Amino acid sequence: MNKEQLFEQIQKKKSFLCIGLDPVLDKLPKHLLKYNDPILEFNKQLIDATHDLCVAYKPNTAFYESRGVRGWQTLVNTWKHFPKDVFTIADAKRGDIGNTSAMYAEAFFKEENSEMSFDSITVAPYMGKDSVAPFLNHPDKWVILLALTSNTGSQDFQVKQSDDQKLYEQVIQTSQNWATSNQMMYVVGATKAEEFQNIRQLAPDHFLLVPGVGAQGGSLSAVCQYGLNSQCGLLVNSARSIIYASDGLDFAEKAREEALVLQQEMEQILIGVNLI
Repeated sequence: MNKEQLFEQIQKKKSFLCIGLDPVLDKLPKHLLKYNDPILEFNKQLIDATHDLCVAYKPNTAFYESRGVRGWQTLVNTWKHFPKDVFTIADAKRGDIGNTSAMYAEAFFKEENSEMSFDSITVAPYMGKDSVAPFLNHPDKWVILLALTSNTGSQDFQVKQSDDQKLYEQVIQTSQNWATSNQMMYVVGATKAEEFQNIRQLAPDHFLLVPGVGAQGGSLSAVCQYGLNSQCGLLVNSARSIIYASDGLDFAEKAREEALVLQQEMEQILIGVNLI
């Protein structure tokens, strides 16, 4: 899915919602435990209930890798259940030397190898260009670079000043020499809303993946005030507040209700800036 196709889906669904699929077995509705793969059933029902309200899904791969071979197969089968009209993000946060990154890229992009072909992958940029380039060698795929993350520890390095710039600013500026806005996005946490105006000056045309709305306390309206661009330019992620909206038989229905609240808020924002 290229940038224009992604924007078309945003306009069609009146939404720029990304749903994070980060399931923990102990938090699943108890009635799902009768299934051979409870997490897969959980994901499938969530996807079936919400896919018309969101434009992207983002499974965090650690929640699957932690369960070994079974978890990896769950991730594969979850990817196979995604509708074709959604943007898929492997939230793997990879970042290693070039030949290792090439293997990571094949794991998440090359269906004939791994039975998965995500549209994008999150990547840590701190080993430099040669650790990111192997992902960019897949021309129809996206790299989503960690820039300014939503966690408290982001203050340890990402906002430190060097040569009159914060480190995250250097990441954004330098990485734009590696790929265009048609193949690269940036992760910017919703809890850093005060930085969005500056980030939009540095990267006016790029899509931003924005975690931290909902359970982490980020404000959708604050993010949109400075984060929107002429093609929306935002994928706002929500996970826990949607997928754990209920632990009963109605979990998928309640997840849909939570997603609908965000979608309707997003629709009004898009109307207000004449994007739909």
